[in-house]
Amino acid sequence: MNTENVTKEESLDPEDWQLMRNLGHRMVDDMLTYLETVRDRHVWQPVPNEVKAFFRQPLPMEAQGAEHTYRDFLQYVLPHPMGNIHPRFWGWVIGTGTPLGMLADMLAAGMNPNVGGADHVANYVESQVLHWCKQMLAYPDEASGLLVSGGSMANLVGLTVARNTKAEFDLRQDGIYASDRKMTLYGSTETHSSVQKAVELLGLGGSAFRQVPVDKDFQIDLPELESTIARDRRGGCQPFCAVGNAGTVNTGAIDDLEALARICQRENMWFHVDGAFGALAGLSLELRPLVAGMEKADSLAFDLHKWMYMPYEVGCALVRHEEAHRKAFALTPDYLTHADRGLAGGKIWFSDYGVQLSRGFRALKVWMSIKEHGVQKYAKLIEQNVDQARYLAMLVEDAADLQLLAPVPLNIVCFRFIADRYDNDTLNEVNKELLIRLHESGIAAPSYTSINGNYALRVAITNHRSRRDDFELLVEEVVRLGNTLLDDARFCRRSPG
Repeated sequence: MNTENVTKEESLDPEDWQLMRNLGHRMVDDMLTYLETVRDRHVWQPVPNEVKAFFRQPLPMEAQGAEHTYRDFLQYVLPHPMGNIHPRFWGWVIGTGTPLGMLADMLAAGMNPNVGGADHVANYVESQVLHWCKQMLAYPDEASGLLVSGGSMANLVGLTVARNTKAEFDLRQDGIYASDRKMTLYGSTETHSSVQKAVELLGLGGSAFRQVPVDKDFQIDLPELESTIARDRRGGCQPFCAVGNAGTVNTGAIDDLEALARICQRENMWFHVDGAFGALAGLSLELRPLVAGMEKADSLAFDLHKWMYMPYEVGCALVRHEEAHRKAFALTPDYLTHADRGLAGGKIWFSDYGVQLSRGFRALKVWMSIKEHGVQKYAKLIEQNVDQARYLAMLVEDAADLQLLAPVPLNIVCFRFIADRYDNDTLNEVNKELLIRLHESGIAAPSYTSINGNYALRVAITNHRSRRDDFELLVEEVVRLGNTLLDDARFCRRSPG
């Protein structure tokens, strides 16, 4: 064979493996130092204009090399994070990650499997993780499950199975418009927006989601729920699902899940629980009674990157009825036929239980993290976060310039700075500016919400690095900034009289 004119074949592997090995060791050392010294840095700082400008550079056509690329990462990326690994990050409900979880993601990327199906070990790792999740939350062992990107996708999975199972026709074949009756589902006004998105994506229309008022504790009003279901039945609708909240995103409120389970059983409705972070309170013997009834759900959604502190991204959907779960998603063309032997063999095909055929090895960081720490350690950390929330609530109630705006049943504290001589609109503006200054100073990163028309500083504690003195500092700074802002001419409106 004449090889003189054959083009040299190339790959993306390094020409010098030792140089890449050295660079990899530096990366690991740099990132472990970055985690070790996190308390020495600001929580968050605005991204400088020169950094934003750097990310408008043109598409690289020629190689820049691994060393150069890593230097750019150190200069332009690493110093400007969201901040959620910091001990004083309490915004939204965002977890913190761990050193081994970070390394596990590197190992998973090195193996680089597609965990959609076929007979390879990553599927067995995810299967074990799912069994562990069922054990942790007292969910039936025969249930099916799937690791997903997060709670939003987990809600979509559960509600898809609910819709298809309760439809009075072949929904996958004929579509939602084949229904003779409008399918309706129910949740409180505090239900997460991902449920609304799921309802819209499922073709039901936003009006199909009946948002039921809440009581003084921000739990779903059960008599109003039952009245709404009855009214819809009389109007010719088909109530098919109720969503229970195991920890609402605004206040951490937990619906009466036992009562919701009974209502759904009586009404022949699917019972879905959105337990994005609150479901994991079930790991604690002390807190488990708060989520009693969750184990009766037909489907359960929760995040492991929130209150189990895993690196992003990994959530979980569990479905009590495996056959119904598979029927909602399974589609097997010739090129994906499951074999009895060979690589295409194996019984575990996760692509039959969700939207994704291409799926990353999310399970490895969960598997390694649970093995590293043990579930009892996670339970202690969850209890610690709840104790910290109660401590913060006590500090707020003891401060004359602060007002607690909602009960604290779990790990979320909503409060605001107050001054009697200012009207509510002014106080709302003061608290908005106060939050921004907390962020821009790098002191702390709570988030925000509105509670009964009051702008609230919202502290969601899913952080294994936080200490009590972090919350003491937060209260001191809120009071200091609030009083500073009251002297600002922009906030000079006073309450009538």
